[in-house]
Amino acid sequence: MQRRLIDYLVISFKGIAMGAADVVPGVSGGTIAFISGIYEELIESIDKVSLDVFKVWRKEGLKAAWSSINGSFLLALFSGIAISILSLAKLIKWLLHNEPVLLWSFFFGLVLASILYIAKQIKSWSPLVIIAIAAISVLSYYITLAEPFASPDSPFYLLFCGFIAIIAMILPGVSGAFILLILGAYQTAIDTINNLRDGLLNGNMELFKDALLKFVLLGIGAAVGLKVFSKALNWMFKHQKNLTLAILTGFMIGSLNKIWPWKEVLKTRINSEGEEVTLLDKSILPSNYEGDNELILAVVFIVIGFATILILEKLGNKKPKT
Repeated sequence: MQRRLIDYLVISFKGIAMGAADVVPGVSGGTIAFISGIYEELIESIDKVSLDVFKVWRKEGLKAAWSSINGSFLLALFSGIAISILSLAKLIKWLLHNEPVLLWSFFFGLVLASILYIAKQIKSWSPLVIIAIAAISVLSYYITLAEPFASPDSPFYLLFCGFIAIIAMILPGVSGAFILLILGAYQTAIDTINNLRDGLLNGNMELFKDALLKFVLLGIGAAVGLKVFSKALNWMFKHQKNLTLAILTGFMIGSLNKIWPWKEVLKTRINSEGEEVTLLDKSILPSNYEGDNELILAVVFIVIGFATILILEKLGNKKPKT
């Protein structure tokens, strides 16, 4: 496919939208790729990235190798994703510390609408589909109650989190940030991105090196997960679409507990920066929340989050057929 510079700029803007989605627990970067019409090309391009590219490079040269993996498309897309993540991470961190109820309310609305969006795509409601939704909902709910099995600062745990979270880039419906949230590593990932940028800009090499190590661990886990899961998930989506969508729907229903805006902290831990952060919490009624529950504003932000997905869906429906 012959593309002009303007085409690659459009792809980069789609990458920016995907990056924004992946920073927010609730919207999937894969969903944005699906809506914007680049999902199949993304999957196919990822599948082409393998050690075979070095054989092509040796026999036919760098240009042929780059073309064989659709390199210009991937570079434009992932550049947009990186720009978006680096830009939004600081804002998300500030909101997590200063406006947690309103931020989680917005996320709650996003996930609530995403459940409906994914469930609507199930074409055949067989007993197996219904059982899958019910079983995965229960399993997912109990996962949200569990204490993380390792510290989010542990190197092996960061590898594991990157490995699992990359599913979001492959399959519409699951947010990578949402998976990191379930695994208790979301804030660690946000802090890593912020520290990487701040350490470089401020010349704080100690901060930069620590953040770079965590970033590389997440990246290695993601790269391995990308190759391991891409073919399997792509096959499931194409050949067992209803069952796959049912599993996604159940996962998101059960996980609503994790992003309920009003929480009571049960356990804390000290992170690598010496700060006390939440390790384990539980959902409570707004009336039992310690401090200002901001109920009216929270409901407004839930509605805004819900509407965001509806708008994205409508934009997707208007996408011209190719």
